[in-house]
Amino acid sequence: MKVRSSAFASFILMFEVLGVALFLRGFFPAPVKSLSSKSSLEDLPAEPLSGGSPNASYLPRPLFGRLVIVLIDAMREDYVFGADGRVHMPYTRHLVERGSTLSFVAKARSPTVTMPRIKALTTGSIPGFIDVLMNLNSAALLEDNLIWQAKTAGKKMIFYGDETWVRLFPKHFMEYDGTLSFVSDYTEADNNVTRHLDSTLKRDDWDILILHYLGLDHIGHISGPHSSLIPPKLLEMDDILKKIHGFLISKEAEGSFPYLLVLCADHGMSETGSHGGSSEPEVNTPLVLISPAFKRKVGMEKPDEVEQVDLTPTLALSLGLPISQNSVGRVIQSVFEETSLRDQLRFLHLNGHQLKSLLKDSIPDYEREAGFEQYRVAEKAHGSWMKRYLEGNMSEVLTNMGKKVLKQYFEALSTMSSALSKQLGKYDVYSMIAGMVFVFQLLLVLLLAMPEALSGSASVDLPVISALLSLPFYLLCLLLASVHVLVCTSTESSCYFCSLSWGLVFAAIAFSSAMSCLMLYMMARRLPLGLKLYGKSPLKSSSSEWSLSELDLLLLVGTAGHTLSLASSSFIEEEHQTWYFLLNTLCLVVFQDVCCKYFREKSGPGGEEEHVLPYKDYHKEEMYPEKWLALATPPFVLLCCRLLRYLNQTGMQWAHLPDLGHWLNSSEHKVVLSLLSAFSLVLIYFLIQRRCSLVSKIALALGLLGVYSYRAAVGNVLFPWQHSGRNMSKGTVEARFVYVFVLGILFTGTKDLLRSQIITPDAKLKNRGLWEIYSGLVLLVSLLFRAHNLPVLCCCLLIQTLMAQFIWKKLHYDAAQTTIMHYWFGQAFFYFQGNSNNISTVDISVWFVGFDYFVEAPAMFLTAVSTYAGPLLWACHLVCYLSSERNGSPVAVGHGCYCLAVLRSVPAAAYIVLVTVLRYHLFIWSVFSPKLLYEAMHLLLTAGVCLIFNTVEQSHTSASS
Repeated sequence: MKVRSSAFASFILMFEVLGVALFLRGFFPAPVKSLSSKSSLEDLPAEPLSGGSPNASYLPRPLFGRLVIVLIDAMREDYVFGADGRVHMPYTRHLVERGSTLSFVAKARSPTVTMPRIKALTTGSIPGFIDVLMNLNSAALLEDNLIWQAKTAGKKMIFYGDETWVRLFPKHFMEYDGTLSFVSDYTEADNNVTRHLDSTLKRDDWDILILHYLGLDHIGHISGPHSSLIPPKLLEMDDILKKIHGFLISKEAEGSFPYLLVLCADHGMSETGSHGGSSEPEVNTPLVLISPAFKRKVGMEKPDEVEQVDLTPTLALSLGLPISQNSVGRVIQSVFEETSLRDQLRFLHLNGHQLKSLLKDSIPDYEREAGFEQYRVAEKAHGSWMKRYLEGNMSEVLTNMGKKVLKQYFEALSTMSSALSKQLGKYDVYSMIAGMVFVFQLLLVLLLAMPEALSGSASVDLPVISALLSLPFYLLCLLLASVHVLVCTSTESSCYFCSLSWGLVFAAIAFSSAMSCLMLYMMARRLPLGLKLYGKSPLKSSSSEWSLSELDLLLLVGTAGHTLSLASSSFIEEEHQTWYFLLNTLCLVVFQDVCCKYFREKSGPGGEEEHVLPYKDYHKEEMYPEKWLALATPPFVLLCCRLLRYLNQTGMQWAHLPDLGHWLNSSEHKVVLSLLSAFSLVLIYFLIQRRCSLVSKIALALGLLGVYSYRAAVGNVLFPWQHSGRNMSKGTVEARFVYVFVLGILFTGTKDLLRSQIITPDAKLKNRGLWEIYSGLVLLVSLLFRAHNLPVLCCCLLIQTLMAQFIWKKLHYDAAQTTIMHYWFGQAFFYFQGNSNNISTVDISVWFVGFDYFVEAPAMFLTAVSTYAGPLLWACHLVCYLSSERNGSPVAVGHGCYCLAVLRSVPAAAYIVLVTVLRYHLFIWSVFSPKLLYEAMHLLLTAGVCLIFNTVEQSHTSASS
């Protein structure tokens, strides 16, 4: 069965996306444990007692009567404990240095996103990376948590702030007022919380008050952690804490138990103002506990480090509540130092019993864990201590013995907590392996069909009927069905693939068996041919033999080398360096090809020998301007790439260093940024308007003017008649003005493309339609890019124009070579934008471009376009170039589609295997997991581009027939 190359590549990519989705479903499961049951006071273990009946009735008294939690979103620890803490938060810093407080640096685990961190603070568990996606639409939290325990115990709770709490705990607060999380405002959201304070603090009908302030986080997303807006916001938060503390002090004499005021944060803030990754500024958050129950400080002390999840068992026991079943935290010992030795031992015993129970449910061979044995020893020693204590022994020996037991307990808690933290999730290994097998089968079929797909006919002959009617196909179906039944009946944990209906499972088994048989038939068909390739060589169009030029070797070795580099976490963290090196090397090799073409002369009728023209003969040969432009293009591209590297620091090791983007965004250089943005927009217009219709040219000009107006409205740039101190707005009207022209240009291009394919086959009309769609995409990207990134878009278009006019066309590079170069440029421009393999570099400010509040579907679309603008623009340019510059040849379009599919499939498949092998290593969650999501998105993007390729090739075929 003959199939066009582009159609076959599109088919493979779409099924690879399904395979990757199945793999991701297994790799991002639920957290360590999720039980529907909850802890209760009746389930608490008895107090250990050697040689007698356990004392089941004794429970320590609660330490605190009232609890106030002030959670400041994206609060970095250096904002409180750093050098500027005395200036920006003077009252809080005074309490830390001289007050009755306990200060800690609470380390949050990646992903540092609000909803997963709230789950960690309330359940004590470590959320999975999939919670990043669930952060957008949080459902009610069903597992055991501190808020549920407090409500069950009759505690009356009030909440004001981020509405994520209301969605997670919908019926737990007796009074609440939620504010939208995904808005760009940083004043009204906080004022909406503060306006309730005076009336609420005067009331006596509540036990727990939770305040979640969002303004600091929004400022970080808008202008970074060192913005001039940060100090006033910190002073505002300091005044709020001072007000709350004053009210609690005035009410102190009325209660039988002291109060507890907690200042904390869900996560920190990176040097770019975002969060989600695992850098020190993102994971280090302040934790300040304020209560008259603590000793008064006499000076500034270096705060100890604790895990953020340690706050959950600490608050639970100090309020007289059971610890959540899924908590992996250990109590903060210094909170209980002022209690009796018996109470301290009992608190640690309760925490140890809860961790031991979780250890049993999470680790099959839990008895071999060092923490389990340490806990048993400590519990036994605790029982001996209790026996002597109840006998009335109050000697110093008993005190020393109790302190020793405390140390044993704490060591056991630390070991068990560490062991549980390493079990980040119960991976669905069966679904992971099934997805990996699907992806690899499809990749091998894609590679086996490459010689045919890149031949002169640009088609693939698939022996589908022979594979489906063969005996191995039916034997494989039976074998895989048997394996499926065996796995699903013997596995102890839930498996997504086992939960599917038998119809879907049988279809997947039949598909996998058919792919295996197809591979065998294709391999058998090629074995007698040896190494000889039929048709057109993948890398050289002038010969049917396998001969490689220097450029071909670079493209092959570079692409393969990048795939191999994914095995190292360091190369993943600094992947941009790999692409920068490959791009620079590519420019040098292209420069060599240009010199060979224009400054070497063939001699003899066969052209077998070549010699370089001497310098004096250069003037004898007429040198056309395009030759010199071709010669200047590679050095110019090198210069552009060098300058773009200075614009945005990326990666993980040096992302904190200042760059040209920070300099341009400072208020002192707003005029320079305005001039640069205006120049970039004008150049963008002249670069892309050439192939558009008159209507689209006018729409494009007005749209780019609207882009500048939007950036002026939000305060990034200035018009000549504006003053820098004017009030800013959200720019909603200006952005919507641009959206109108984007939709108009896209509609015009789509209309021309459909007319050329359905009504009257017209290659010129089709090419114009493709270029107009590309122009609409460029206009959308220019709106979404931050002002300092507009030169990136300008350089992208300029390099595309020069390479297409003077390199790819003049040097007659074939479709495969052109495709690989487009792919390399696209990957490099992904990092020129300032992106990295860290989720914190995703710019979520685009959610509010043209919107007053968060709307899920448009926000996801705009984020994807903004993040993947580089690869997307280069892939779309490849479609337009191959369609218009190859004389309407469907062969070139098919070759480009096929090469693009291979280029994206190989690293994606290799990376899946790597993640499967290293899934038990903790560091992959902060480094490899975001990269896995990026690879999945790139694969999906490539599948969409290949569908466009297929449509273009179909229109070529219709036009030629």
